[in-house]
Amino acid sequence: MRSVEELIKRFHQAPLLVFWESTKACPLACKHCRADAILKPLPGELTTQEGKRLIEQVAEFGDPKPLLIITGGDPLMRADLFELVDYANSLAVPVSLAPAVSPNLNAEVMKEMKNSGVKSISISLDGAAPETHDELRGVPGSYRETINAIKTAVEIGLPVQVNTVVWRKSLHELPDVAHLLKQLGVRVWEVFFLIVTGRAREELDITPEQYEAAVQFLVDVSTYGFQVRTVEAPFYRRAKMQRLKGARYEDPLYQKLVERLRSLLGPPTRGVDPTVVPTRDGFGIIFVAHDGTVHPSGFLPYPLGNVRRQSLAKIYREHPLLLKMRRGEFGGRCGVCEYRDICGGSRARAYAYYKDPLAEDPACIYKPATQTRAAIY
Repeated sequence: MRSVEELIKRFHQAPLLVFWESTKACPLACKHCRADAILKPLPGELTTQEGKRLIEQVAEFGDPKPLLIITGGDPLMRADLFELVDYANSLAVPVSLAPAVSPNLNAEVMKEMKNSGVKSISISLDGAAPETHDELRGVPGSYRETINAIKTAVEIGLPVQVNTVVWRKSLHELPDVAHLLKQLGVRVWEVFFLIVTGRAREELDITPEQYEAAVQFLVDVSTYGFQVRTVEAPFYRRAKMQRLKGARYEDPLYQKLVERLRSLLGPPTRGVDPTVVPTRDGFGIIFVAHDGTVHPSGFLPYPLGNVRRQSLAKIYREHPLLLKMRRGEFGGRCGVCEYRDICGGSRARAYAYYKDPLAEDPACIYKPATQTRAAIY
């Protein structure tokens, strides 16, 4: 793993992850869907040839090449998916897939994924109880099918990460989700925090105080051998750094979550995971929509250009908004925070709340040291 300084330098020139929304088509109707997915493809989706040109543009970033994550909708709704994966392989562009759990995702398809060199797949599990997951996914029985899909991937030897959305009904189930993942043999847990965009609505979200309790809890989860990542909660890294420096966190919800975790998994097996990968919207991450429009991330619908007319590398390296994001030209607390380089706040949440992608992240309760000193004097 490169140092944080090396990663920051690299992210100015190339992303770690390129997300491609290869289609809007999806058989599910999830309440929180960023893509506002539909049953059939929309006109204007990148063709097979245009998809291959996009893959060439990813390769043009140079080595180490970014990981191309083909998502949707459901990428399995594209008949040319494995042709595109094969083309990426020919250019040494690593590929991961984010399929929906549907009849399309079966053992034979997962074997084909593994045999075609797919690096990993991500499967969404949005609660420890069937009714919690099924309510968010909008499909009765989805929980059972999701567990079976995860088991199949593990049995086949196809690397799988589980994605979990933190919402008002899943928050208190997070320790049980961690326990379930341990039982299933899953080590990579990517935890998503809601952005009010697409079909996601405010009534699904949690409070800033609950956000803090959740990310502090995830720091404890890392002491059980999980590789924990967060989406739209970069302040998880700030919480991790605070704990590595010896800080303690006291909060009733946090204590309740940790007590439940320890009752299920026993005492921690190691210290806090010190890994820090300072990605955020538009910095180490870039998103290409179904029609080729480029956004800082899938949750920040701010158009930067289009790969049909411009080079993805040129957009990533030269767009004025992305340059400001990389320089940390943020407003409010994010702009003066000592953790700005490794966190930087959720640009997508700032945009959703303030219509300003450079505003402070309203979900973070941390008061920067510089701001605290200013208040004292």
